[in-house]
Amino acid sequence: MPRSTQITGLAIGAVALTAVIAVAVRMLDEPTFTFASAPLADDPACVRISEHFPARLAGLDRSETSTKSAAVWGDGAVVARCGFAHEATDDACAQVKGVDWAWRTNRDNNGQEVLFTYGREPSVEVQVTVGKAAPDSVLVGLSSVVKPLKQNTRCLAGSDVPAPNDRTP
Repeated sequence: MPRSTQITGLAIGAVALTAVIAVAVRMLDEPTFTFASAPLADDPACVRISEHFPARLAGLDRSETSTKSAAVWGDGAVVARCGFAHEATDDACAQVKGVDWAWRTNRDNNGQEVLFTYGREPSVEVQVTVGKAAPDSVLVGLSSVVKPLKQNTRCLAGSDVPAPNDRTP
């Protein structure tokens, strides 16, 4: 084999190796978030909506995750997971862009607000780190994404529930 062919082969190999190392280093610099999938993450509806999670949410860039039917923004400031069973709740509830959202009032989750779709199957849970993302911006950004999930019930306002003495037997 001619010496110039050997040198060319070595040069091509060195360039390829450098490219592989550069990609590997870049991948190490970008954290990949891994956490438990929701119990119903394999539901086809979750798979469909997870394909539409936005690249930016509440001013935060989307981060990589290997968790099925989930997305992360702002290096973990916001985490969304699709695939929970709908549960009745007395937590506060409000409608945002046609989607009912409820939020847990306790903050025992390391400074995170826990919000979830109400009345939709499967349900989507969103954890928002207080001070790193605005929950209202997060809900505005996600409502159009989760709206295609089947809605079974709606939030009720206090005025929707008759007082005990107003009920007819």
